[in-house]
Amino acid sequence: MNFLPSGISFVLSLFICWFTSRVGSSWWYMGRPTLGSQVMCDNIPGLVNKQRQLCHQHPNMMQSIGVGITEWIRECQHQFQHHRWNCNTMARDHTLFGRVLLRSSREAAFVYAISSAGVVYSLTRACSQGELESCSCDPKKKGSSRDSKGTFDWGGCSDNIDYGIQFAQAFVDARERKERDARALMNLHNNRAGRKAVKRFLKLECKCHGVSGSCTVRTCWLAMADFRKTGDYLRRKYNGAIQVVMNQYGTGFTVAYKKFKKPTKNDLVYFENSPDYCIRDHEAGSLGTAGRICNLTSRGVDSCEVMCCGRGYDTASVSRMTQCECKFHWCCAVHCKDCHEVVDVQTCKALKNTDWLDQT
Repeated sequence: MNFLPSGISFVLSLFICWFTSRVGSSWWYMGRPTLGSQVMCDNIPGLVNKQRQLCHQHPNMMQSIGVGITEWIRECQHQFQHHRWNCNTMARDHTLFGRVLLRSSREAAFVYAISSAGVVYSLTRACSQGELESCSCDPKKKGSSRDSKGTFDWGGCSDNIDYGIQFAQAFVDARERKERDARALMNLHNNRAGRKAVKRFLKLECKCHGVSGSCTVRTCWLAMADFRKTGDYLRRKYNGAIQVVMNQYGTGFTVAYKKFKKPTKNDLVYFENSPDYCIRDHEAGSLGTAGRICNLTSRGVDSCEVMCCGRGYDTASVSRMTQCECKFHWCCAVHCKDCHEVVDVQTCKALKNTDWLDQT
């Protein structure tokens, strides 16, 4: 039964619909491989005018962003594969993550950061590979410079990460800059932290020239590290994410608890505590851990005790093929046999009806 007056109930329904479409970054849906650039520009709900404009003007860049979306989602799932929340996407949901991001939690902070980083990475890589007409290698890397080993000449193809950051900021941040509410400020902060994370791992790569590789002359360029480094870094930032509240002027953050340090531009920030993700809860965006594989011998977050939230687990024998008796053959190959083995796999039990009643 609905105990709210009809007028209030109607307004609340409108607010929920607005908030749902407001928080979900629908540009993430551009990672679906079946969508062409024209479809992405015209039919994805929730894109603001600035995003649709950039989408129409730069269709090739949208395709690169689509590839990047697939990669950062895969990286997110790698980072959280052994946790209760495992960055699962929701089928037939244009926000990809369902309602989990409605809560301004540290999971939302990580997703916004890694998604922003993924756009920077994919666009910068596409520039260096000559896939985009609007950008190329970094044109500023010319002449000579010095490092700890001495003087070197700029050459090769330095990754034009400043261009990737500039376009990613214009496209990804467009929605948040239009809203400018508390959640938008949180998203903007975490988006920026993600972009900065990619640039953090630029590395100098060099090629030696001279007689017998004497390295009398070096040619160097700046290259992005593997995206895994960015994922690992942002995962550590997730662990140390700082809970904040809006300041009295509504223009920025202050720490929620005095014992916390003030967040830097590299830190992730969040407003709300996370749910425990133990049971399926549509309102909280939790898929629950029923049926998830757990590690019987672990004492970490992937252990059966932690993963299953004390509900217990089922054990089943599973048959699988593995490579065994591998031998090195000169030169240069490793030959293995296919071996059959049976292993025990533990999966978390579902919540019993009586358990649910005990919690109400």
